[in-house]
Amino acid sequence: MRAPDFWHGRGGGVVAALLTPLGSVYGLAARARFAAARPWRASIPVLCVGNLVAGGSGKTPVALSLGARLARRGDDVHFLTRGYGGRRAGPLRVDPDHHGAREVGDEALLLARCAPAWVARDRPAGCRAAIAGGARAIIMDDGFQNPYLAKDVSLVVVDGAYGFGNGRVMPAGPLREPVEAGLARADALVLIGADGAGVVERVGGDAPTAVPILRAKIMPGPEAARLAGKSVVAFAGIGNPERFFTTLRDIGCRVEQAHAFPDHYPYDSGEVESLRKDARALDALLVTTAKDLVRLPPAARDGIEVLTITVEWEDEAAVDDILERLMRHGC
Repeated sequence: MRAPDFWHGRGGGVVAALLTPLGSVYGLAARARFAAARPWRASIPVLCVGNLVAGGSGKTPVALSLGARLARRGDDVHFLTRGYGGRRAGPLRVDPDHHGAREVGDEALLLARCAPAWVARDRPAGCRAAIAGGARAIIMDDGFQNPYLAKDVSLVVVDGAYGFGNGRVMPAGPLREPVEAGLARADALVLIGADGAGVVERVGGDAPTAVPILRAKIMPGPEAARLAGKSVVAFAGIGNPERFFTTLRDIGCRVEQAHAFPDHYPYDSGEVESLRKDARALDALLVTTAKDLVRLPPAARDGIEVLTITVEWEDEAAVDDILERLMRHGC
């Protein structure tokens, strides 16, 4: 799905205004769901990394970064995700050597390469399975709007360039719930990149919706040195493909073509071969994201360059304080 243009920018114009009553109904339904739910509380600490808008905000890289930090502390952390885009309902422990994106979703495969990962549409059932599998802490990738599993710490990830879009609830805008309602349940907001959308003004300091803000940047992985100065044909089916193309330009790539696909797009062999032909015609490298690579047919992956990303925290001590607080919940 591609986000409609009127979701961007403040207000959203006439179409967004006409759809606002439907957004109000959507928001009321979300509040009613939380009011009626009786969340199950796990015997181990649960950290949720979520967002307030539909589409990409950087939550999976943040979840991976936090998982790696917990693992370095010696904590047996497992990931829990719905498995968006996959057909398996779970609970299922993901095996990246045997499961594909069509079974468990692309995000689950990335998480499973960092630490044990579980797919479960029923989050409490998935958490119980993870505990039985040896988990001593859970990081949920998404699930902030799921009221059925209690969270000890919740982080809301926001893309600084996009913010909260036009500020309206779906379908009038990209918000899954009103900002005020969501931030009332958040322990902190993770702001990715420069704040070009006035996020700090809205949620920092003395704002009514004020929450602690953790600043972070998405940084290119070690492949950047090899790709710098090269001609590339780039393709991406993520929440914000343009951010990937901009990153390639920033590291010194000459982006000859940039092909944007919908988020979680299931590529077929013919599409990949067409992209290869474009790259050969331009004497360029074909490059994509790690999230896209796992959605390619296995036989079509050879020779495609991947630029990975990592999260760089501005205040690592503040992040470690949150993780320390999380783990104290399990004591």
